[in-house]
Parts: sequence; C-alpha cells; structure tokens
Amino acid sequence: MANLSLILLSALALSFSVAFATDPTTLQDFCVTNPIGQGNSVCKDPKLVEANDFFFSGLHIAANTTNPSGSRVTPVFASQLPGLNTLGISLARIDIAPWGVNPPHLHPRATEILTVLQGTLQVGFITSNPENRHFTKVVEKGDVFVFPIGLIHYQRNIGYGNVVAIAALSSQNPGAITIGNAVFGATPEIFSGVLTKAFQLDKNTINYLHSKF
Repeated sequence: MANLSLILLSALALSFSVAFATDPTTLQDFCVTNPIGQGNSVCKDPKLVEANDFFFSGLHIAANTTNPSGSRVTPVFASQLPGLNTLGISLARIDIAPWGVNPPHLHPRATEILTVLQGTLQVGFITSNPENRHFTKVVEKGDVFVFPIGLIHYQRNIGYGNVVAIAALSSQNPGAITIGNAVFGATPEIFSGVLTKAFQLDKNTINYLHSKF
C-alpha cells in the first residue's frame, strides 16, 4: 500500500511538472484585442468580433529596403492582427536586398522558424556563454532554418537578387533586440567608459559608433 501511494504521488508530481512546462491554455475560443473605446475589457466583446479581426493583407507587397542594412521586416503580430491575441504565434515577411543583412538581433520571447521563398541567404545563430558556438548555413528557396529562443541570430543575402523569407514565431509579441541599436543607440546612451572596457575600443571609436546608431 505504501509503495502504491509513493507511485501515485510520483505520478502526480510528474504531471504537475509537465503541466507547468507549457504555456497556459486559453479559457475561451479567442480574445481579440479590444480597440480603444469599447470598454475596459482586454478582449473585444465576442458579439462584436468579425472575420476581419482574424485577417491581414499585404505580405505579397515587397518592402522598401533602401536603408543602411538593406533589409526590412514586415511584422504580423497581435498589434497588426488583433485575432492573434493570446494565441502565442505570429509571423513576419523579411525582404533583403542583394548583399544586405538583417542585422544580429534576438527575440526574447520567441523561437523563430524561417522559410526562404526567394533568393539565397547565409543564416546563423550564436549559443550562450561560455561556448558562443556559431551555427551557420546557406539556405535557398524552399529551405527552412530555426533560431532558438533568445539567441543572437542574423540573415545575409549572398546573392544578386532580392531575398524574400517568412519567419514564424512562437509568440504573439516576440520582441526584437537589435544588438547594435541596443548597445550604441540606447537612450540615454550607455556611458562610454563601460563600452570602451567591454569592447576593448578607444573612446573615439565608441563615440563614432554612438553617432551611427
């Protein structure tokens, strides 16, 4: 009897550990983001929800990549598609001009799975300290590559034509921290003495990088 009780307690503990290892299940069919002016509830009144709340159009349109990095991301997050709210998924279109880059960045709340629709990309991500292993690969039309949650990653167009890719993300609001912008473009800026020590660069170089971001 004692052994049976021990087995049941172990099974119960295991079930709780499995349950808490996943995202909580939603308690309704959907929770469309409530626009301003329709009450205080987080969710839009289900009686007022319509098909357009679950619809987004425009990913077929090429984005303008005439910027220093030569890339542009078109997000479809809960802020663009209210019906995504609470569903834990989102996606984005990535356009990269020839030899342009989607600069090193990370998503603090999401794993990303990238599908190339057009062109040739060099992609990569770096593992956490102390190994800092760099996984990199060339991917082409129809190829898929995954970037684990929270790790720095990038994409670079290594062809002579435009790249188009779709990124699916495991959060309705994955967030994006672009490393250069965050370190050298923070407001207020990070004290140059911190950055000269961290990057082993002289103050003039740090000031130059501040001016770029």
